[in-house]
Amino acid sequence: MAFRARLKVRFGDIDRAGIVYYPRFVHYFHVALEEFFGQELGVDYATVVQKHRLGFPTVHLEADFRHPLEYGDHIDVEVRVLKLGSTSITWGYTVYRAGVGTGMVVEGHNVTVCVNLDTFEKAPLPSRLKERLEAYRRRCREESEAVS
Repeated sequence: MAFRARLKVRFGDIDRAGIVYYPRFVHYFHVALEEFFGQELGVDYATVVQKHRLGFPTVHLEADFRHPLEYGDHIDVEVRVLKLGSTSITWGYTVYRAGVGTGMVVEGHNVTVCVNLDTFEKAPLPSRLKERLEAYRRRCREESEAVS
């Protein structure tokens, strides 16, 4: 099963209309990504950034919004690896309202590029990281095909 991070909509996430302000979903994507690194890849995102000096800035982003969220809602943010390049990763995200049968709330994807944080030059994905990402991607695809 694809990794999911459980998050809670905070007061600071909502706008004057009482629903989540749309840029907050990008923040939710990134929070889930950080959790994914630690729980699925076995390395804390902070370690990758601070010790290994690698960053993953977003160079492309898309999102489709289906249902609003309100203060106090609990959400599950699913993280998928859609594509791996030599220096880039295309991530997929699906946000669900936890415990409620409304289905998908937001779906999006972004492309990140691996950079050396000392030079801000593109860097190849480290082989160990790429192997773990590919194994995760393969496992999710196989599980999805088994359910279909």
